[in-house]
This record gives sequence, structure tokens and C-alpha cells, in this order.
Amino acid sequence: MYLISLKIKDKRTLKLIGLYLNAGIMEDGLVSPRREGMAQGGPLSPLLSNVILHELDAKLEERGHRFVRYADDCSIYLRSRKSAQREMASISVYLEDGLKLKVNRMKSKVSRPSQSSLLGFSFYGSKEGWKMRISSKSLRALKEKIREQTKRNQPVPLYQRISKLKEIIHGWVNYFSIAIANAKGYMEKLDGLMRTRLRIVLWKQWKGITGRARNLMKVGVVKSRAYQLANTRKGHCRTANSPTLRTTLEKKFFLRLGLDGFGHYYYWKTTYQTKLF
Repeated sequence: MYLISLKIKDKRTLKLIGLYLNAGIMEDGLVSPRREGMAQGGPLSPLLSNVILHELDAKLEERGHRFVRYADDCSIYLRSRKSAQREMASISVYLEDGLKLKVNRMKSKVSRPSQSSLLGFSFYGSKEGWKMRISSKSLRALKEKIREQTKRNQPVPLYQRISKLKEIIHGWVNYFSIAIANAKGYMEKLDGLMRTRLRIVLWKQWKGITGRARNLMKVGVVKSRAYQLANTRKGHCRTANSPTLRTTLEKKFFLRLGLDGFGHYYYWKTTYQTKLF
């Protein structure tokens, strides 16, 4: 409140912020007092966090450091491990003693840029210097989202699965497009994982020898081969990776159903759209 009062002189505004900070917490219909902090997700929270952490920004700029801060998540970049360890100790003291904030020692660390991540991004060294890439944690989270939407034991229509997957693909590529300029190979791997799991879903939904054979013939498999595969005793995963299903339930098949895939949307986002404009 002291820092705010240095910029804002309107007492009504200061009183309103003070009331907001001192408002109680509603739990099970009862209001309990709040002695510190703010309500999580409150609209004033990011604004006030920037007000108090502006002091940290000013301190780092004063020391001539390169840094990135998003809300309360801050990465500081130095040239050596020794100087990084010294700066981490110094900044931790400043935050706790100077700004009266608590540093999360479990999450704070000194590491190479390639071993750290910020907002889903990581870094790698190249001849041209450091470049951005998608962190391994973000990739694991993405694969888990794909698996969640392609569980074969969920009775969800295929068009609903495709709609959800399209949301994931477009949102993910839009967010990470600044770091996937050379990620064509990885996009193809993600598409391969997604199509394999969708083939497993379809194979289970088709049910029975007759149903599977009929659906195989619909996608162009000859009758003899369709009944041969429909009679297989192989598991869902091995069948989904069989040459027959891989060449029939492939990229163009799912594209006709409206699933453009990571590679297709990535190309449109990073190459076609750039050429167009």
C-alpha cells in the first residue's frame, strides 16, 4: 500500500484497494478473516504483484542483468555458475528481507538454460547463439492431453474426439509457433501418435468380425484382406500399426474427417501464412 500511495493520491482508490485486501474468505457459507496475501485468481492480484515486483525489476536492471519475469516467476541469466549462485543468494535475501516476500526454495535453482523452462519454453545452444524450443515438460503434458482424448474405453463419438483434438492442436501450435520453426519432424511424430491412438479407437468401435470387415472394405481394403484382418487375434495396438490400417486410416483419411493434424496446421501457420502475407 505504501508503494501504491507513492503513485496514487486519490484516497478513495487507496481505500477501495485496502478493503479488497482485508476482505474475508468465504468457506462453506462462513466468512473467515484473511491475515495475509490475496484471494487466488482475483483481478487485482496480477496488478499488485507487478507493483511490488517492479522493485525487483528495477534492482536487476540496476545490476545490468538480463532477466525475464512473468508474474512471480523470474529467470535471471548470467555468464557463469558461480556468479549465478552468488546472485541467487543475494536476490533471495533482497526479496525476503527487503520486499517481505517468501522465496520458494524448492522451485528455485541454478541451471543451464537448456535445463530450465519458462512458460513452457526451454533453450538450446547453436552456432548462432541460444535459441528457444519447447520444454520437455510441455511435450509430456501435450502427449498426456492426446491420450486423454483418445482413450478407447470412453464411449465418445469420433467427431467429438476430433473436435477436441483440433482445439488442442490449434491452441498448442499457436502458442508455441515462435519456438517450432524447425520442428517439422517432431510434428510428424505427434501426428503419428495421435493417428495410431485414433485407429485403436476405431478398431474397438467397429466391433466383431463382420463390422470390422465391412468398415475395412468401406475404406478400400479388398474383401479377402478385410476378413483376414478382421479375424486377427492380435491386440488393438499391434493391429492399429499393421500395414493395412496404416495405409488406409492415414493422414488423408483423418483430414477428410476434419482433423488437420499438427504437421498440416503447423505448415499453414509458419509457412503458407507467411508466404501469403
